Amino acid sequence: MGNLCCLVQVDQSTVAIKESFGKFDEVLNPGCHCVPWFCGKRLAGTLTLRLQQLLVKCETKTKDNVFVNVVASVQYCALADKASDAFYKFSNTKSQIQAYVFYVIRATVPKLNLDAAFEQKNEIAKAVEEELEKAMSAYGFKIVQTLIVELFYQFVKVFYQFVKLPRAEVGCHLKKAEADKITANKKEAERTTPLTSKIEKTISSLGT
Repeated sequence: MGNLCCLVQVDQSTVAIKESFGKFDEVLNPGCHCVPWFCGKRLAGTLTLRLQQLLVKCETKTKDNVFVNVVASVQYCALADKASDAFYKFSNTKSQIQAYVFYVIRATVPKLNLDAAFEQKNEIAKAVEEELEKAMSAYGFKIVQTLIVELFYQFVKVFYQFVKLPRAEVGCHLKKAEADKITANKKEAERTTPLTSKIEKTISSLGT
């Protein structure tokens, strides 16, 4: 975007936001425009109308307790007729989209087993796209396409899940064995105590 005196140039596939004394005035389309700064006019900024892509990586857990990383690709663009909404209502569009993607994935994947999650990647992507479209259209953005480009489980955490259960079972067995040993020792002590007393009494009587 060029700026010479009061003349400004707005590039193709871009719109500019014009303000008058700090208040929104109009959206400037590509081309040359006069913005008389001495009359309180100014450009607040620009907004690209080009297609943009955002990759969102989300960690969640399946119904069968397997940790997975889901990578979603979201293609979106600002709507020219809602440029003021897109410019003013969001300070960080990408973080908002990411938050919605996290919400949908973490609400959907935990209802599925690992195999079902792999098989239903398209359904997950559709659910994300529908939620995003519903939310973002009110803020001047169009969701063009949403894809689940990757879904993979974390080997370290899966290994830990398989190891943790046997270790817990071993711990239970050790505790049970220790308890059984203590119980057996007590029973043995109770059984041998009367015999010892009898022997002591016998020796005492012989001495007298």
